[in-house]
Amino acid sequence: MLLISRLLQYTYFCKMNILVLGSGGREHVFATKISRSPLCENLYIAPGNAGTSECAQNVNISPTDFDALGKFCIENQIDLVLPGNEDPLVAGVVDYFKNNEQLQHIPVIGPSKNGAQLEGSKDFSKAFMAKYNIPTASYCTVTLNNLEEGISFLNTLNPPYVLKADGLAAGKGVLIENDLNKAIEDLKEILQGKFGKAGDKVVIEEFLQGIELSCFVLTDGESYKILPEAKDYKRIGEGDTGLNTGGMGAISPVPFANQAFLDKVENQIIIPTINGLKQEQIDYIGFIFIGLMNVDGEPKVIEYNCRMGDPETEVVIHRIESDFLELLNSVSEKKLSTFDLEVNPATSATVFLVSGGYPESFEKGFQITGLEAVVECQVYQAGTILKDEKVYTNGGRVLAITSLGKNITEAVQKSMQAAKVIDFKNKYFRTDIGKDLIHYEQI
Repeated sequence: MLLISRLLQYTYFCKMNILVLGSGGREHVFATKISRSPLCENLYIAPGNAGTSECAQNVNISPTDFDALGKFCIENQIDLVLPGNEDPLVAGVVDYFKNNEQLQHIPVIGPSKNGAQLEGSKDFSKAFMAKYNIPTASYCTVTLNNLEEGISFLNTLNPPYVLKADGLAAGKGVLIENDLNKAIEDLKEILQGKFGKAGDKVVIEEFLQGIELSCFVLTDGESYKILPEAKDYKRIGEGDTGLNTGGMGAISPVPFANQAFLDKVENQIIIPTINGLKQEQIDYIGFIFIGLMNVDGEPKVIEYNCRMGDPETEVVIHRIESDFLELLNSVSEKKLSTFDLEVNPATSATVFLVSGGYPESFEKGFQITGLEAVVECQVYQAGTILKDEKVYTNGGRVLAITSLGKNITEAVQKSMQAAKVIDFKNKYFRTDIGKDLIHYEQI
């Protein structure tokens, strides 16, 4: 027994070298959490940003340059790889490592290329939901070969009309139109190359009326843990107006998602999803992002993503109090069922500072000031770059200011105070994040 105890102790304290893939706010959250773990020996991030350089070593490698990543992992004795965004997963980074004799011992926390189709192909995910009776909107998949069928399906729907390019289109592949003729015109344009190869197929969906939220699951392929839910804010303007963005802020937990609703999510969506992946013999470990619509108290799936969202990661993972690296390691060792996941019950709020003009044309390269003056908040950096020990804007979404509070109002107020302290030219942020949820806290 003493020998077993010592072996367990050695395993627990065995230091690990970690590689995170990505350069956004989500990856800064991952790096921050991992760097605080006593299990972490060396932490690298490819390519990273100005913020990640404070807690990890940035590496100038693209997340989809698998040969370069593999060489780096061998040379630096990497023990675990964590992809942040969908691009390397959809491109097959998990398969690349598993099929390489020198790399197959290194766990990659993400699904195989086949599993990543849950996000990479709208048609695949809708067919998966239909097969396993997972509640979602009715749909029709259209190509140039069955265009008339698609037009006929549009005629059976009430406006607005939802058109989704089948493949990844950099967040621009979803169109919602109120006019039927415009929807038909859009359908033809997508199929004729408006979004490139991503639009070779188009999924036409019934429009779901309700309120959105996102749920997150972490699985080791056998068991799963449900992470805190979140609501993000996609529109650029106050009151959810204007163009869609990558996300202007987020709140977790979501007060209208009571336990009865979350039980429905688990029983009707999460369990059938996990079981369906097993039945299809799909190699899937890692995160499953489930975009939901609450339709009169009933959850329906809008979409799957094969990774954590951004800015949802900034509020969800921020609330996790367990050792994050130990959590990831339990996934790689298929011991997730025994992991004790501890979550802070406080409310987490993220407010994004963005470059003026985003999500359309914007300037970058402006120095960011005031970061050192922020208190009671965590600033996760996204579109930033470090030059001569100074931080500059380097993207549309620049900084995610995340705070904890006893309720939405307190958490948001802390982030708003920091948003006013931090400054850069053409700074913009929404001041109404979470306001639509406050009355639910009082019910």
